[in-house]
Amino acid sequence: MDDYRVIADELAADIASGQLPPGSRLLPLRRYARQRGIASSTAARVYRELTRRGLTVGEVGRGTFVRTSAPAAEPALAEPGGARVDLELNFPVLPGQPAALASSLAPLLRADALGAALHPAVAAGTGPARRTAAAHLARGGWTPDPRQLLFAGNGRQAIAAAIATLVPAGERLGVESLTYPVVKGIAARLGVTLVPLAMDDHGLVPEAIDAAPPLRAVYCQPALHNPLGITMPSARREHLAETLRRHDIFAIEDAIYGFLRNDLPPLAALAPERTVVADSLSKRLAPGLTLGFLMTPEGRTQDFAAALRSGAWTAARFALDAANHWMADGTAAAIEADKRRDAAARQRLAAAHLAPHTLQADPHAYHLWWRLPDPWRADTFVAAAARRGIAVTPSGAFAVGQGHAPNAVRLALASPPLDALADALDVLAALGRGTPEDAGAE
Repeated sequence: MDDYRVIADELAADIASGQLPPGSRLLPLRRYARQRGIASSTAARVYRELTRRGLTVGEVGRGTFVRTSAPAAEPALAEPGGARVDLELNFPVLPGQPAALASSLAPLLRADALGAALHPAVAAGTGPARRTAAAHLARGGWTPDPRQLLFAGNGRQAIAAAIATLVPAGERLGVESLTYPVVKGIAARLGVTLVPLAMDDHGLVPEAIDAAPPLRAVYCQPALHNPLGITMPSARREHLAETLRRHDIFAIEDAIYGFLRNDLPPLAALAPERTVVADSLSKRLAPGLTLGFLMTPEGRTQDFAAALRSGAWTAARFALDAANHWMADGTAAAIEADKRRDAAARQRLAAAHLAPHTLQADPHAYHLWWRLPDPWRADTFVAAAARRGIAVTPSGAFAVGQGHAPNAVRLALASPPLDALADALDVLAALGRGTPEDAGAE
């Protein structure tokens, strides 16, 4: 992550110094990659970062050019320490959380306990760890069977193992038409074809599975969908469960944000024999504390364990033992309860500062979906926000297939301090009330 930003910083400095004057064309991407001795994918990230900062603009068929318009006069916002205000990624880490985690971890630092944690872990972890995790992951009257629970290094690895198990290379995985971007990368690396499935205000439309070509599985986010913030109502979940059974296919249920709606049972409560649930500690605790969970259908646990082993996606023993401590003594539950209150407070803040813009979000979520007013387009809005020191995500990052991405952006609310978030939202609200020409983003 940092390496491509270092290269982007160098090009940004060349633009600021006039070495790359306004209107000049950057080298073609492949040629620039060869010149710098970097991968083409890294060069593409560099060019996208420059566009995100509002320094360049891409023209289809012509290339990437240094922008001719001057940066906006407004000062850029910054978080403490001079960093940009990140409304692109959700990193919910609350004040006081490190102290609570450190205190709970103390017993693991004894020599005998640490010695055990230095040994490798298997996908099934240990019996006590499975029982503790199953009790902790329970919600809405549903509790996973500890015998069917497996551990991955993180949530992304859990999702990758689920896809690798259920969808052979060359076969099809159905996904919501707007989906978690990482799934697109996982599918590409596994040789899996993604089939976009229609959505409405209640989430994935089950009839879209009927209309799709034959699928091996469906990946979906019934609770607090990312990016739309939709939570699927009970009737829709029941309809989806019936559709899975009728087509004899499995659902990969992404429950990463589900802890924010712990009153609702997962899809797995309705179709346990048809659903594998992926979860993790990344949002529950912190992105640097990685442990993933797979709740598997009965009779298939060993298949998913084999995928975790062959993909080198099993959890580290120290991470597993540390998480077991935090879940067993109530530390994790207390932090999650604090985060539910924090997410609700941030949604109220966003609603107040962005009114009367068109927003879509679950009041419990850490993100929201903003349908931009005319004449804004998502890409120009992202560039204008970046010039003011605010990072947001365009709808195109989530779109699957050739369909037109909605004219919208996703705002991730979890990372900045509340005062920085409020200031950033005020800047974005003012930006939305103007035009691209006003903002120098034409």
